[in-house]
Amino acid sequence: MIAWVLLTETTFELIVVERVNLMKFDRSKKLYEEAKIMTPGGVSSGIRQTEWPVPLFFHKAKGSKMWDVDGNEYIDYVMGMGPNLFGHAPDFITDAVNSDMQSGYCLTGQFEKENELSYLVRKALPYDFQVRYASSGTEIDQLALRVARAVTGKSKYLKFEGHYHGWMDSVLYNTHPEIRGKERNFAPQGESLGMSKASENEVVISPWNDLDQLHKIVSENKDDLSSMIMEPILWNANVILPQPGYLEGARKICDQFGILLIFDEVGTGFRVALGGAQEMYDVKPDIATYAKAMAGGFPIAMIAGDQKIMHGLSTGEVMHGGSFNSNVMSVSAAHAGLTHIMKDSDGFYKNLNQLGKELINGLLEVADKTGIDVLIQGLGSFFYLSFTTSKSIKNYRDHINNVDLEKYQEFVKSMLMNGVRLSQNGRWHMSSAHTEEDVEKTILAAQNSFELVL
Repeated sequence: MIAWVLLTETTFELIVVERVNLMKFDRSKKLYEEAKIMTPGGVSSGIRQTEWPVPLFFHKAKGSKMWDVDGNEYIDYVMGMGPNLFGHAPDFITDAVNSDMQSGYCLTGQFEKENELSYLVRKALPYDFQVRYASSGTEIDQLALRVARAVTGKSKYLKFEGHYHGWMDSVLYNTHPEIRGKERNFAPQGESLGMSKASENEVVISPWNDLDQLHKIVSENKDDLSSMIMEPILWNANVILPQPGYLEGARKICDQFGILLIFDEVGTGFRVALGGAQEMYDVKPDIATYAKAMAGGFPIAMIAGDQKIMHGLSTGEVMHGGSFNSNVMSVSAAHAGLTHIMKDSDGFYKNLNQLGKELINGLLEVADKTGIDVLIQGLGSFFYLSFTTSKSIKNYRDHINNVDLEKYQEFVKSMLMNGVRLSQNGRWHMSSAHTEEDVEKTILAAQNSFELVL
């Protein structure tokens, strides 16, 4: 592999050229062709299918790095699309899981560490919630909506353009809607063939960060709405922070019309702060959901809510099951991760965000030096890089109308060839395993890549 050195720009360019010439993907291409024979599209999650030059096959991931089967090394900012808060395969999680799994994997019964995890979670969250576990963000959001329907006796719910709450029929609407030329059209748009037509009748769509429109749409549907579900920070489209007063305003609207407020913190939970976006903005939802960063890369999800709201789960009147719920490995990983953070949570998030901000500032600096227009939105722990002349992106419509998505894809390709792996959707994820050296190398790679896509 090429040894990266921080010398002159000319030296850097020569290094990049040499590295690009060495980057080969022959074995990944061969394995992908084999995979397509056995697996539709050659992948088991649709987003992987869009990777260039093919969905890569990896043989090792540790800390901030990944190595593919062709021997290429990458600094990784995909980080499992968010779960790897501590980087890949942190020793303290690996050791804890290895120890606990010696006594069993899938008990389909209770064990003491689950209670210990629940105790840690309740200490971490800013509100006194009861919690219950599942295995994925998609299913835990389904449970949240079911609980809301049970509590209110109403069937519809409201979601926002650009927000993602899983791939199930009932929620896969308007995550990437067609909106050009339809500025006031908020009709539900399904995002897959084969979706149940009946589910369209139970979803109401609203734009994000617009309290006037939200109030209008809720008031028009107040008799049927059980809940309003949102990403409190729009994680899935340009990492858009809520406008000042927006979350508070949404809370008031829910209270005014007697509907439940659901915060989908599958992405933000335990990543933006120990108590998630709720802690950052001091707004209490009725129900919150968590998943990605909760267990450092192991599959776990969680619903949280007041005891009164969770009562139906207690009695069994609200059905929720799952053989793999609170399995030993996932509970052990989540327990180890939260224990690690809570040794010094202030220091953990300060360091994570500080390094991320250093990377953001460096990216902006080299973009300006190159003469290319970019916008970076978000926090140090995760952010979104856009090729745009806009000074801010406030909602999905801003995003789709003002961001050059094709240029970003070219940027991703160039960064990969320079040893930096980015997600296809524009979101960058920092981990506590990233280093100052990683940041320096990434900024240099970005400078070269900006010049190539200019």
